[in-house]
Amino acid sequence: MDMVVGAGGREEETADENYVKGVRHLCESGISRVPAKYILPVPDRPQVVPHERKNNTGSNLRLPVIDVARLRTSDRGRVLECLDRACRDYGFFQVVPVRYGTSYNQIQDSVFCWRDFLKLSCHPPEEVLPFWPSAPMDLRDAAVSYAKQIKSLFCDIMAAVLEILGVGSGYLEEFDDGTHLVVINYYPPCPEPDLTLGMPPHSDYGFLTLLLQDDIKGLQVHHRGKWITVEPIPNSFVVNIGDHLEVSQCSMSVCGCVGIRSSTSGFLFAFCFTSYDDHYPVLHRVVVNSTKPRMSIASLHSLPFASVVSPSPELVDRENPRLYKDTDFAAFLDYISSHEPKRKSFLESRKLPTHEVQASPVA
Repeated sequence: MDMVVGAGGREEETADENYVKGVRHLCESGISRVPAKYILPVPDRPQVVPHERKNNTGSNLRLPVIDVARLRTSDRGRVLECLDRACRDYGFFQVVPVRYGTSYNQIQDSVFCWRDFLKLSCHPPEEVLPFWPSAPMDLRDAAVSYAKQIKSLFCDIMAAVLEILGVGSGYLEEFDDGTHLVVINYYPPCPEPDLTLGMPPHSDYGFLTLLLQDDIKGLQVHHRGKWITVEPIPNSFVVNIGDHLEVSQCSMSVCGCVGIRSSTSGFLFAFCFTSYDDHYPVLHRVVVNSTKPRMSIASLHSLPFASVVSPSPELVDRENPRLYKDTDFAAFLDYISSHEPKRKSFLESRKLPTHEVQASPVA
């Protein structure tokens, strides 16, 4: 690999194509410092106090636990009360087409992220499966099984969310044929973790994202003006709401972080709702470390590609006018192809002007 010495004595690669091979490639090449391409401006870097990194301490988040299996029993009402109460305090929750690349959007990113990924479009399976990687040999079978089970889990949780919001269950039928994307993330050890991020602050485009992660800390949630590390819990999923759910729930103020345990599966779940009191609700990011690799599998769910997401009629009235324009998946793709996601900018781009909010029709 051809190298030149850049500002500050750092060795820089002479061709951008070397970066798109991914951060794992960089680590295996024996680098000892983060290339300038990955170094964030000082205000955007993770602010970690040295003694907190050494002692593995700091502002970490341990989520309340709720049994998902009880949603299907006569105790459902009590579970929903606990779920609703927890969702008003935080903003995340943990639960007891194929593309490989690096960074976040390597074509648009001016500063790369310390992340490699594989994206698998999972619906409809009979159409997308031929495009999935054929190696390793058991990948397809394992991924199909995982996608099927995680989709069922999503529908159960989404039904509970809609019940909390007072929205009719007819919405669920559309999710049967909805979009489903699985993203496998890999964050290798970084020689200078203070200078970069695994993922920038962002929100997810769909209704719910279910995240399976290992036991290495890295996920952070922006809560009350601070970045809080989510404490990994063994055999758990982390679930956060996306832009589409915020659009559909209109201006409802719901915020919370809660852990949910399923007595049947043994998995713990945790999830995060939003609050419209925050300027950038449900922002999250990923920090990296210098010693251990981290892996996660994100499962993103929404309506079919051609569907238009708009506020639910049950939630629109004079006290709760619609705040966002109708949106669809095409609008999201158009946006990310031309913008760097430094904040929750896509949802902000869909906000109605103040005069249109005031004039919104009453359902």
